[in-house]
Amino acid sequence: MKNSKTKVIKRNSIENRLTEFFIMIAGLWQFQLQFLKQVFVPPYEIDQIRKHMDELGIKTLPIVSVTGFIIGLVITMQMHPVMVRFGAEAFLPGAVGISIVRELAPVITALIFAGRVSSGIGAELGSMRVTEQIDAMEVSAVNPFKYLVITRVFATTFILPILTVYVIFIAFVGSFIAVLLVQNMSYAYFIDKVVSSVEFGDAIPGVLKTFVFGFIVGIVGTYKGYTATNGTEGVGKAATTAVVVSSLMILIFDMVLVKVTLWLWPTV
Repeated sequence: MKNSKTKVIKRNSIENRLTEFFIMIAGLWQFQLQFLKQVFVPPYEIDQIRKHMDELGIKTLPIVSVTGFIIGLVITMQMHPVMVRFGAEAFLPGAVGISIVRELAPVITALIFAGRVSSGIGAELGSMRVTEQIDAMEVSAVNPFKYLVITRVFATTFILPILTVYVIFIAFVGSFIAVLLVQNMSYAYFIDKVVSSVEFGDAIPGVLKTFVFGFIVGIVGTYKGYTATNGTEGVGKAATTAVVVSSLMILIFDMVLVKVTLWLWPTV
């Protein structure tokens, strides 16, 4: 009897979680449709978009700087023994450059950005929702969706590609330092190998998909915060689930976008 009750409880728990997941997906889809309906309707809060881009970019800059440097340093030191094993040390800068530009820098920057920004947006809008500040804006004839949601989604969509390009350059600095330690390679030779290996078709797909990642971070963070309930507990849940959902969606969309970009910009 006890085992059967335990099985029933576990089954109900799984069913409830699946139900909550599909409800969230449906709500997120409706939230995106509302975004598309209102995004081109004036007034355009340009000042708010600029403000959020400055805040999100400056606050995220230190952590992505450290992350980018470590990416370049570690991936170079990890690949060096493999290249030595196959007698391809000369190809080390090019191989590292392609891996950083096409995949590592965009995805890791997006995940760091999601952890730093999506949770902050979810907590900020969630606290505004549970303290009825959003309701007060509606009463004051201010469209809270345009003022709070659209401006933040625009900011995250356009600031993440800029951060990604910055991380790529920082990662190259870390990679050069690692190469200098293990091979004593000159700066001119390193740059020549990276430039000759990384083509236009490598850089453009990696940067373009960060627009999608930035949109995911913004739309998920604003959705979880804008629809938060249950007081302070709901605010914490909104911040936590915003990070989890946005990170998971970034990885899923990256899997799809890799196939699309390889079809549009083949490597060979």
